[in-house]
Amino acid sequence: MKILVINPGSTSTKMAVFEDETPILVRNIVHTPEELADFDDVIEQQDFRKQLVIDELEKAGLPVAFDAVIGRGGLVKPLEGGVYEINDLMVQDTHSGIALHNHACNLGCLIAHEIAADIPNCRNFIADPGVVDELNDYARISGSPLMNRICIWHALNQRAIARRYADEIGKEYEDLNLIICHMGGGISVAAHEHGRAVDANNALDGEGPFSPERAGSLPAADLIRLCFSGKYNEKQLLKRIAGKAGLNAHLGTNDVKEIIRRIEDYGDKHAELILDAMIYHVAKNIAAESAVLCGSIDAILLTGGLARSEYVVSRLRKRIGFLAPVRCFPGEDEMEALALNALDVLRGKRQAKVYM
Repeated sequence: MKILVINPGSTSTKMAVFEDETPILVRNIVHTPEELADFDDVIEQQDFRKQLVIDELEKAGLPVAFDAVIGRGGLVKPLEGGVYEINDLMVQDTHSGIALHNHACNLGCLIAHEIAADIPNCRNFIADPGVVDELNDYARISGSPLMNRICIWHALNQRAIARRYADEIGKEYEDLNLIICHMGGGISVAAHEHGRAVDANNALDGEGPFSPERAGSLPAADLIRLCFSGKYNEKQLLKRIAGKAGLNAHLGTNDVKEIIRRIEDYGDKHAELILDAMIYHVAKNIAAESAVLCGSIDAILLTGGLARSEYVVSRLRKRIGFLAPVRCFPGEDEMEALALNALDVLRGKRQAKVYM
C-alpha cells in the first residue's frame, strides 16, 4: 500500500510517502514569512501548499499514485476519536468557518481531498484531529452555564504514544489508564481511561498550564477588566492568549533551549523563575488528572518537543513521580501515526468513520 501523508503547520508543511509501514520519502517544507504574507487567510494557502507537495513528489521521481492520502485533521466539529473518510460536508464545514480557529491544520483535509480526487481508486482520510472530544459528563461542566468546557489537544500524537507504550509492555491501549502530557508550543494534558480521553484541556486558547506560546488558564475577572480597559483590541488580546503569551510573553522567546542557556550560562534568575513556574503548572495539571482516574494510573507519558529537555523532564519527574511510573517519548509520531491509521483502514483492521 502506498500512502501520502500531509501535515500542515503554521510555518511548514510536513509530507511523507509510506509503502506499508516504511517511509520512503519524508520532507519538511518550510514557508517563509514573506511567502505567507501574500495570503490574507490560512485557507487561501491551499493551492500554494498543495503545489509544493506535488513538486516534492516530482523531485523525488515518485508518481502521484496512492492507495490513500491522509491529512492532519482540522478544528471542525467535536468528534469521537478515530479515522474519518473526508467527505463533502467536512470540506464544506472547513471552508464555511465552522472550524473553531483559523489554523493551518484545517488545510490537511482540504489538500488530501483535492489530491486524492485526481487519483483513481484513492481514498482520503483524517485521523484523531485536535477536536477529538470524548470528555465525560463532569468534565464538560464549568462554573458558568454560559460556557461549557471544550478540549482542543494533541489527540493524534497522544493516542499514537499511548498505543506505542501499550505495545512495548505487551498490553492493549484499551486496557490501560494513562495520563499523557504533550509539551510543545502548546501543552495538553489528558486522562486516558481504557482507550478514551475522558478529560483534556483546551491547549490552544485558554486552559491548563501556560506553555512556550500559550497563556493557559488566566484569572477570569482580570481578563474581563483587561478586555474593557481600552488598551487592546480583540485581535491583540487573542494574541496575548495564543502567540505572544506564555514563555514568549515573559521572556521574549519561545525557545526553551535558549532560556536554559540563559539560566545555566548567565545565571538568569528571572528566566529560571518563569521556566520553573511553567514546569510547576504542568506538574500540577498532571496531578489533577490523577483524581479523574481515581488514582488508578498505569503510567504517566511525557511527549512532544520539550520531552527532549532533561531540564524540563527531571523537574517534572521530581513532582509527579510519586503518582505512577513516568515514561518519556520525545518528539512527535504524527506522520507515522497518520500513515498507520490509514493503513489499518485499507487492510480492514479498522472501520473509517463518517463525518456528520
